[in-house]
Amino acid sequence: MTSGLSAVRPGRVCDAVIAQLEERIATGEWPVGTRIPPEPELVAALGVGRNTVREAVRALEHAGLLEPRRGDGTYVRATSDLGAALLRRARRSTALDVLAVRASLERDAGATAAAVRTEADVVAITAAVAARRTALERGDREAFVTADLAFHQAVVAATGNAVLVDLYAGLTEALRRTVSTVDELDDDPGSFPGHEALAAAIEAGDPAAARAAVDTYLTAARTLVERAPR
Repeated sequence: MTSGLSAVRPGRVCDAVIAQLEERIATGEWPVGTRIPPEPELVAALGVGRNTVREAVRALEHAGLLEPRRGDGTYVRATSDLGAALLRRARRSTALDVLAVRASLERDAGATAAAVRTEADVVAITAAVAARRTALERGDREAFVTADLAFHQAVVAATGNAVLVDLYAGLTEALRRTVSTVDELDDDPGSFPGHEALAAAIEAGDPAAARAAVDTYLTAARTLVERAPR
């Protein structure tokens, strides 16, 4: 995981280390949710002292890009300062608020993905739908939530819009929370509509059908949340 890192020249050493770590995160070499290499590996790859690495990692923790987990290392939390800010705000939002934001983003994302998707995008979306279906068949709700998130992220990635991908990544934690909430409220998640229709619409290159499919699953989710006892 340290491939691509290079020894830092004397000078503003910590800034240079921060820049290299940020690049690994921004390019997806270290995806959100993954553990970054341990401190000794970073020290060896960058050719700097432990204190410099610690200072750089701490700066990225304060920025919200990294998250320390006691006894388990440091994990990527967001891909950008924007994503980190969105993550902090989304933590204080209700499920209905998050669903409203998702409606704004995902309708256009689905339509755009249908218009510009590549074969690789279709493969990723199809694989996520299959993983979602398999998790349902096994009754593995944790795996289902993870697969559902992967599906929505694959659709957004298919737009090719890096800004939208960053915005959506900032909502990952809130998205996981709403998906879990809806899943808990749904007595028959296997019949939950819209996802396979969206995948099919994107593969067929049909933006209108993609937008309709997004409306279908978001309306169903909103209905479940609104009817839930408070």
